[in-house]
Amino acid sequence: MITLIGSLKGGSGKSTITFNLAVWLSLAEQNVLAIDADPQATLTDVVDVRTEEGYEPPVILGNKKLLTNRKELDQYDEVLVDVGTADLHSFKQAIAVADRIVVPVPPSQADIWSTQRFLRLIDSVVSDSRRPEVMGFINRADTHRAIRESDEAAAALVSLPGIKFIKARLAQRTAFRRSFSEGLGVFEMDPRSKGALEWNALAAVLYAHVVG
Repeated sequence: MITLIGSLKGGSGKSTITFNLAVWLSLAEQNVLAIDADPQATLTDVVDVRTEEGYEPPVILGNKKLLTNRKELDQYDEVLVDVGTADLHSFKQAIAVADRIVVPVPPSQADIWSTQRFLRLIDSVVSDSRRPEVMGFINRADTHRAIRESDEAAAALVSLPGIKFIKARLAQRTAFRRSFSEGLGVFEMDPRSKGALEWNALAAVLYAHVVG
């Protein structure tokens, strides 16, 4: 399955999600290919760190040119694509080839508006018969109970047509930033942390066939 982790806004956590998914799926003995089609190359940077540190399993990176080669992509159990609007051509190629699009949505009205625009972009690239499944979840959610912005963003996301809301969310935690900078999945650095527990809940929804 080809999964695009996408958003029109920078800072939504696409590369962090893609990297953690690649490591998690590899640990689950899936044959995984990750494609970094974002000119910022953040995914490539973290994979380089992981490779230099010698962590296992490795994350295999593919060239964005593979987005036009469905036959090659189908050789893998799972393909993960990280792409941003800085390369709109590759973004549209990824949408066209994706079986599924996962949208991390930070808790702000601006990100809800951006998600609406993203949904319109998807519809402009693919026909209804070829439209990939689109799923969205709240990423970098508030951790303080008194702050309701994450819940408000979740309610707004639920109401958007054309996207399936995932209840599992990831909070704004230093564990994600720290593990990412070290080339580790958040669940590798501390399997008992809140971040790891949140991650496992999200991964179980996205890849139920792997854990089931």
